[in-house]
Parts: sequence; structure tokens; C-alpha cells
Amino acid sequence: MRQIREEDHAVVMVDDGQVVAEVGYKSVDDQSLVIDHTFVSEELRGQNIGKELIDKVVAMAREQHKKVIPACSYALALFKRHQEYSDIWQQ
Repeated sequence: MRQIREEDHAVVMVDDGQVVAEVGYKSVDDQSLVIDHTFVSEELRGQNIGKELIDKVVAMAREQHKKVIPACSYALALFKRHQEYSDIWQQ
């Protein structure tokens, strides 16, 4: 059974005890964080799992009143395509 959880500087999807997807982030300062990598296992690609995990990081950033710097290529592409991230995108 798949579950999504927050770990130290990452939001991960776990399936049968194995991490099958991950979005890593770190705080830059008190006002912002950077998404520095995204990983989705090959068998889950194309199912919007990466976006689902990035949405969790975005929701966390909004709760903490922080801006997000999408440094990894996948996160940057999502931020460019989806207007709903514009309020927290630190460009």
C-alpha cells in the first residue's frame, strides 16, 4: 500500500517499505525553500506522482508563509505550466 509522508527535507511516497518517489527540499532562509530534486521510480512515471509530491511541498510552504525556488528541472517545468504556484514562486 502506497503512502505519502514527510521525512527530513523530503516528501516521499513509500510502497511496501520502499521509497518509490521523492521530492527533496531545503530551507534557504526564514522566508524561502528550494526544491532541489525530484525522483519517481520508472514504473510510476506518467501518473502525476511527482506533481502530487510537489503539491505537498507547496502546501507546506504556504502554511509556513514561505516562497519556493524550483531548482530542479521537473519542479521548474511545473511552476512554469501551472499558474496556481505563482503566489509562492520566488523567481
